[in-house]
Amino acid sequence: MGHGSFFGSIGTALSMAFAMGWEILWALVLGFTLSGVVQAVVTKGEMVRLLPNAQPRSILLASGLGAASSSCSYAAVALARSIFRKGGDFTAAMVFQFASTNLVLELGVILAVLMGWQFTAAEFTGGPVMIVLLVLLLRATLRPRLVEAARAQADRGMAGRMEGHAAMDMSLSGGSIASRALSPRGFTAISHFYVMDWASIWQDIALGLLISGALAAWVPQGFWAALFLTHDPVWSKIVGPLIGPLVAVLSFVCSVGNVPLAAVLWNGGISFGGVVAFLFADLIILPIINIYRRYYGNRMAALLFGLFYVAMAGAGYVVEIVFGLLGLIPARGGARVLEAGVTWNYTTVLNILFLALSAVLVWRFLRTGGPKMLRMMSAPMNEPAGRAHHHDG
Repeated sequence: MGHGSFFGSIGTALSMAFAMGWEILWALVLGFTLSGVVQAVVTKGEMVRLLPNAQPRSILLASGLGAASSSCSYAAVALARSIFRKGGDFTAAMVFQFASTNLVLELGVILAVLMGWQFTAAEFTGGPVMIVLLVLLLRATLRPRLVEAARAQADRGMAGRMEGHAAMDMSLSGGSIASRALSPRGFTAISHFYVMDWASIWQDIALGLLISGALAAWVPQGFWAALFLTHDPVWSKIVGPLIGPLVAVLSFVCSVGNVPLAAVLWNGGISFGGVVAFLFADLIILPIINIYRRYYGNRMAALLFGLFYVAMAGAGYVVEIVFGLLGLIPARGGARVLEAGVTWNYTTVLNILFLALSAVLVWRFLRTGGPKMLRMMSAPMNEPAGRAHHHDG
């Protein structure tokens, strides 16, 4: 390959990455703003009290609290350990972290923009299925001795990532949800959650876009066709949910950063259920498996990897079957990966409007002690990291 063609291919990959980033920019701002509003009115202090066991009520609450929290996978994993250490049920804590990364608003918005509403529907259909499968698997395999060993390891306080972010509780209580969200303190809390969510996962978003651009530009269609067995419709549906999570494990991309990569895989020929299983698998990427090992010990980390993988693949199969029977699986190649360049269209208008909203939130963040809290984000959880530095101004 000559220098010209080499730099040309680099340019193509970067332009594709930029195009996908431009396409989802307004959706990211909207999603993180909505997430900030929800986090501002849902207090983390209630979580341990509400999750004492693995009964259906606790599992439903864990799912709801997870869906209302940050989508950062590292923060979700750290907060799940905190719930467990303070006496919460281990299964409920695992359900919480699943919901935190798979049932959050911003993920649904970005999926709809980049891949289509069917994928958003699949995410929010498959998520509860995956949680049910996970609860059943944990119930069948967890032994009290293993849980106690995991609790002893968790109490050692080994550091993970984004623990300070997970520990911060800036949410408001008292009054109606609307009055809390619209108050000056609510505006401040929303701005802090907004900036901190961006700070916690911008690297994953950037990495996801770069990897997706490179794969879209450099990997020939024949490779994807061979990997996903696209020549055989039946086997393609069988292997898709098995391969999808393994691709995620090796991609190192988590949270909403894996949506652009999911779009590339879909256009490459992976099955619908395979895409869904891939999207669910941000909690078994290699860096997070290493954190499980530090948090809960080697045996529990190995068990979690195996059970999570089975639940993710199983949910992928269920979605494939249900959406296939209902005729909701979209046509191949519809994901918006190859649109390069910026044109004057609704996306550009929305980006301008939401960038203005982002500027207002960042301004509020800077005016109300936000930078000091941002520096605490990576502090260990047992430090008093930012117990609500609220400002009314």
